[in-house]
Amino acid sequence: MFKRKRILNPPLIILGLIICAACILVDLALRNAFYNIAEVRAVQLATDAITGAIQQEVKKEGFRYRDFIYIHKDDQGRITMIEANTVKVNEVIAVTTASIQKSLEDLRWQPFDIPFGEVLGVPMLANYGPRIRYNILPVGAVRVDINDKFETAGINQTRHKIYLSFNTNVRIAVPSRSGKADVAIKMPLAESVIVGTVPSTFVALPNGIFGSVPAP
Repeated sequence: MFKRKRILNPPLIILGLIICAACILVDLALRNAFYNIAEVRAVQLATDAITGAIQQEVKKEGFRYRDFIYIHKDDQGRITMIEANTVKVNEVIAVTTASIQKSLEDLRWQPFDIPFGEVLGVPMLANYGPRIRYNILPVGAVRVDINDKFETAGINQTRHKIYLSFNTNVRIAVPSRSGKADVAIKMPLAESVIVGTVPSTFVALPNGIFGSVPAP
């Protein structure tokens, strides 16, 4: 007896290919949505960790404006020079860098997850469904800088603000994908209102008084 030849059904083949392609597109869309949510959360968690660590350090050390700035005056009380305390600046950079690195390293061992319903983008389902885990890993070194700027505070008065700036990277690891995200923060450290005329040579410095302070 002759075997009956199996006849392929083109419409079914086309339908199967369409279904497969749709599944792949949905899978990619969900992966991208999950990664985007994880990235936003990772940056926020890293930002909160860094901010908390610095706030504790500032509170413990009790930093004051006069710890960072020397104001020199002549015999008539006029300001002749504003000088950065480079020793204190480098000490603060070293201490805060170590504190930030520790706080970020603590994130490495904490599990984080996102409900699958949130990935779908439906607000009513945001807290439902299986929870998909992801990890946050610190990447590279933490760069800490001290910046400052002058502002007019009134007649014959100048406000001088000092900031701490932080830049680092974190890696977000999710199922079948990973990537890096930048974390940049600027926090006030100290400020003071200087009474008297501040020489324009200091006010007009493009990088501030601390711009030329070398990192430790």
